[in-house]
Amino acid sequence: MVDPDEIAKLCYERFQQLPRRGKPEPGREWTLLAAVLRITRRANSDTVEKEVVSLGTGTKCIGQTAMSPSGEILNDSHAEVIARRGCVRYLIQELHRAVSGGGSAVFCQAEEQGKWRLHPGVSFLFFTSHTPCGDAAIIAMTGSQSQPCLPVTPAHGPEEERGRGDLKRKDEESSEVKSIKRPRQEEPETAETHLEDRGERRQSFLSKSCEDPPQPAEERVERRSPPDSPGLCPQVADVHRTGAKCVSGGPADPLLPGEGYHWTGLLRVKPGRGEPTLSLSCSDKLARWGVLGFQGALLSLYLQEALYYSTVVVGGVPYSQEAMTRALVTRCSCVSALPAGFSVCPPQLLQSSLEFPFSQAQTELHHQAGQGRISPSISWCNVPEQPLDVTANGYKHGVTRKALGTAKARSLLCKLELFHSFLSVVAATEPAALPPPLR
Repeated sequence: MVDPDEIAKLCYERFQQLPRRGKPEPGREWTLLAAVLRITRRANSDTVEKEVVSLGTGTKCIGQTAMSPSGEILNDSHAEVIARRGCVRYLIQELHRAVSGGGSAVFCQAEEQGKWRLHPGVSFLFFTSHTPCGDAAIIAMTGSQSQPCLPVTPAHGPEEERGRGDLKRKDEESSEVKSIKRPRQEEPETAETHLEDRGERRQSFLSKSCEDPPQPAEERVERRSPPDSPGLCPQVADVHRTGAKCVSGGPADPLLPGEGYHWTGLLRVKPGRGEPTLSLSCSDKLARWGVLGFQGALLSLYLQEALYYSTVVVGGVPYSQEAMTRALVTRCSCVSALPAGFSVCPPQLLQSSLEFPFSQAQTELHHQAGQGRISPSISWCNVPEQPLDVTANGYKHGVTRKALGTAKARSLLCKLELFHSFLSVVAATEPAALPPPLR
């Protein structure tokens, strides 16, 4: 049985142990955290080992024109994606150990020649401090709860807006790499712009539970104040909103007041800042990993079966079991005719009561005045060489313009670097032991 609070505590402690570089400043910046844990159940024993093998923070993704056809840029730096890519890096390292005869805590030889599988009793768990952006984030608001994210078009006065500008969200730097040694953001950014990157928005409505597709406007019923409460405004049911946009060519959100603002169950892309992105929402990516596995195409060449998260744990934030089930499980339940080694593997969905110390709510609670800096995205994974990777704008943090296009500028999680790591596994494999597609 998985204890969600124990999982959250392990992840938060692992984050605290990281070097200071790239971390948010307490009371001035906030960020999101995600992690992957390896769970090992020993045979003939009640012992269950839990180890964080990958951890990521971040809220940004680059625009479509900034993407690299050669895979040199990290396209999506949302925490969930960073954690998953760090886990792939960890798995490539473990596979390298296995094919080299050094032994692996993760893989053992499978029945099919040249293929590998997980050791018996080994599984992987996914943790995120925040409800994944996209469909899973469209959840009913409770009581007088306001939207957890700020509006894209703020409706504050000048004095209030200046006060709000002191609160900075941990984030990457501007989309242009400056010519100075350490690129810096030139124009001031407020929490509003950071929240738009994450794909979330705040309004000011009250709510009731509503995760199903909205009814037509004429059928929606407002919750009005009792007759003996003169002067009170009608209370309109509402949902937490996501700024993630419906994919082009499909249905669009109706954008009606209250619970009719969004359609649910749709594929969405992250909005980015200004330029549109091609990155699917984290809800969509988690749903995809529940069918195709999280190992990626390269590792699939060596594995007899795809790898799936057995459990997804969400931290102490606004949460709906119904919305999570809809976004991560129900949407893919009818997928069929998959190739050998793949299946629909819905994870167990749990929530922890423990909130991330650097969440938006905690940062606002301990808010300190002053100009906050723009922080990069952090990746840590359990590998012997260069476990920490700090990036901004899809490149290594602090890269100079002169270094662009070189290995010095590349994140260790970008497609090209992961491909190079995979080639080292192929080179370490005896020719007779190569999987059939690589012979």
